[in-house]
Amino acid sequence: MNVVDLFAGMGGIKLGFERNGFKAVFSNDIDANCKKTFDSNFTNSLQKEGLTLKSITEVSSDSLPGFDLLTGGFTDEERGDLFFEIIRILRDKKPRAFLLENVKNLKIHDKGNTLALIYKELESIGHFVKDVVLNTLDYGNLPQNRERIYIVGFLSKKEAKKFVFPEKIKLTKTIQDCLIKGKVANKYYYNGKPLYEKIKDDVTKYGTVYQWRRKYVRENKSNACPTLTANMGTGGHNVPIIKDEFGIRKLMPRECANFQGFPQDYQLPNIADSQLYKQLGNSVSVPVIERIAYEMKRVLYA
Repeated sequence: MNVVDLFAGMGGIKLGFERNGFKAVFSNDIDANCKKTFDSNFTNSLQKEGLTLKSITEVSSDSLPGFDLLTGGFTDEERGDLFFEIIRILRDKKPRAFLLENVKNLKIHDKGNTLALIYKELESIGHFVKDVVLNTLDYGNLPQNRERIYIVGFLSKKEAKKFVFPEKIKLTKTIQDCLIKGKVANKYYYNGKPLYEKIKDDVTKYGTVYQWRRKYVRENKSNACPTLTANMGTGGHNVPIIKDEFGIRKLMPRECANFQGFPQDYQLPNIADSQLYKQLGNSVSVPVIERIAYEMKRVLYA
């Protein structure tokens, strides 16, 4: 089955679905740096131009190839405002199903009225809708505390009824499993830099992830990394901090990719770290998407 992947970013949703046999035939985003990352990994015969660098407002329904399923991770305020463009494409093209991903707070935003409006709009064009908040820690076998809302819909009431979200799984991966072994580039270490004196007495344990909260250090005691966020790209202090045998440093982009479940052969291009951090914070946890895609496949291929 073919998938149209909106707000594709670095392709995390596409990767999760293609691992289940779906084929993405169109992906878009407005970030030129995302295109560099996406195209380093995904350009193929179905998407010869790689990521389409275009706002969803510029994507006409008629220009899209035929597809069976729509996905979209609109995770910031700007993309949230573009929800009605998703409705437009769903209404015009009538795919069998969709998956939308957003921040957990969508569930309670405006006392639940925002989510109620989303349901109303999706149901008005014939979809039967379900949602759930899943934590990567519990559903992706990744040591990252990341809660997101996932909204699925089907044109068939029967298929919607049969669909179930994944069940919890035991966490077996550790923080250490996601870290690069040995000494990394000096630019990631705080040793000898102004922040070092403020954090050196608090960042003391190996295998623990810390955060600098402007005035104090916060130790994450759940044996997990805190939620990776897009604002990691707006300043080094926003990036989670660890202690290794060579000193105190921030997570590298490759390590953030590991915490999001991207495979080791996934290529991070030679662009500014700030842009990679931003993309990884905006991305999805691939194994969670993969498990949802599996359940959707189970229903759609029945």
